[in-house]
Amino acid sequence: MTRGQREMSDREVERGSGVAVWRQIGEALADDIRKKLYLPGEQLPPEPELATRFAVNRHTIRRAMGELELSGLVRIEQGRGTFVQEHAIDYAIGRRTRFSQNLAAQGMRGHTEIIDSQVVRAPEVAKQLGLARTAEILHVQMIGKTEARTIDVAEHYFDLKRFPGIDEVLRARQSVSRALAHFGIADYTRKWSRITAAMPSAPVARLLNQPKTRPVLQVEALNVDIDGAPVQYSVVRFAGDWVQLTVSDSD
Repeated sequence: MTRGQREMSDREVERGSGVAVWRQIGEALADDIRKKLYLPGEQLPPEPELATRFAVNRHTIRRAMGELELSGLVRIEQGRGTFVQEHAIDYAIGRRTRFSQNLAAQGMRGHTEIIDSQVVRAPEVAKQLGLARTAEILHVQMIGKTEARTIDVAEHYFDLKRFPGIDEVLRARQSVSRALAHFGIADYTRKWSRITAAMPSAPVARLLNQPKTRPVLQVEALNVDIDGAPVQYSVVRFAGDWVQLTVSDSD
């Protein structure tokens, strides 16, 4: 009996609960992986063993494994089996936090995509940006991707008067740093970051390709220019199974 079986031996799937059986199995195995019952690179039990454990057919096990592979927790090797993914992305939170540089430092290529942009009035956000409560703010929702995997969903807020049309610049340049440079901001630094665990909304969970019952790592942050004036307020939600955050006081 494997470590995962010993831990899960008294847990059963709940039929008729409104949650698909394959999804319950996927969540149970994901819990095992998060608890380190299966270590990075370790092979999961074969389909017949898992089918017996959960009292389901092999097709249901394959469906669960397929979803785990899509979420980045496991990899399926034809003829060999299913293995826990060996690595998570170390995402550094420092004075100069840059998405592309974080990935490049680990030999990975990433890019961003705009999901939506709109002008809003949000008093609490305006306060963070040092604006009047009724000021118009540009809200840009973006996703950060490495290879074909979405690793974060970001809500960025900018002063509309200072950065008119920055959403279109972001769309063209696919980089916050390059977009700010377009407006004369050659350099900016992180004034503060607040890191918490949070439950994602249904839209965020869908974009991250994970269940909404699985927590995300949430980073709220304010970036300022060389004069200390706010240029960007953000709330970024990372897929906790695929990203680990490292806080540093360096650049």
